[in-house]
Amino acid sequence: DRDARVLAGARKEGVVAIYTSLNTLDSVPLTAAFEKKYGVKTQLWRAASEKVVQRAVTEARAARFACDVMETNGPEMEALYREGLLEQFESPHFADLPPAAFPKHRHYVADRFNFFTIAYNTKLIGSNDVPRSYEDLLSPRLAGKVGLEAGDVDWFGAMVKHMGEQQGLAFFRRMAAAKPQIRSGHTLIGQLVASGEIPIAANIYNHNAERVAVKGAPIRWKALMPTFGRPNAIGVARRAQHPHAALLFTDFLLSREGQTILRDRNRVPASRAVNSPLNNFPFEMIDPAITLDEDEKWSKLWSDLFLKGQRVVREVE
Repeated sequence: DRDARVLAGARKEGVVAIYTSLNTLDSVPLTAAFEKKYGVKTQLWRAASEKVVQRAVTEARAARFACDVMETNGPEMEALYREGLLEQFESPHFADLPPAAFPKHRHYVADRFNFFTIAYNTKLIGSNDVPRSYEDLLSPRLAGKVGLEAGDVDWFGAMVKHMGEQQGLAFFRRMAAAKPQIRSGHTLIGQLVASGEIPIAANIYNHNAERVAVKGAPIRWKALMPTFGRPNAIGVARRAQHPHAALLFTDFLLSREGQTILRDRNRVPASRAVNSPLNNFPFEMIDPAITLDEDEKWSKLWSDLFLKGQRVVREVE
């Protein structure tokens, strides 16, 4: 009777407060469906992931616990866990999630993914030139045709670690020597590949490529090994004022219904119960430590290689 008790408690509480970095075009359909289904109101506060952390930490230090649910990028969720602001929880929908969705401490869980893949313009890159490995991106036939997103330091760190630091840095030095086109923003990169300004991108979120592909643009994405992902995760606040409503909303987002809404918004659902080509390949998660503990190292290496020593500016979700 766990579900019945959670629902009864949530309806008694009447409201759930959610802090998220998911844009309102995608988060509002979720909250609207939740309210319609359960009759529990939502209070949605949306901001960039760093601001979600800042607000939650500031409020907690002031002994003000206004948030019930937090949903944002994996490294920021890890930071919230380290601050002691998340409660460990369970959901019947955990069974539908892959192991990569869970950190070892299980105080949050991925509800959606951002996967780094390549994408190419089908009119400019022939089938014989489509890379089958990251090494193929260094082919002389692709010299000057490759684009890179300017802020993906964590992807860079994960790739170098996977290859082995010496070999990985050698690979990226060769990529830098080929003078890739550097642009900021995965959405922009997808648009530039679709228009042909950048023939092929080395590190694009596959859902950004898919969004323009489904409109008929000449762009395709491909997952190369290894495929790394950034989890976007959900967690219950440790001092939630509406704990039943927090669990109910978390259950809803992880359910087939909630995950289908994410999929239909061209997001990448975490649940294996929802069919999506956007997550149907082997993948692994980027270690949050690259962002939280090793950022200075990887940012300097990346900047020296690709940004002429300039400060790294990351895309804000």
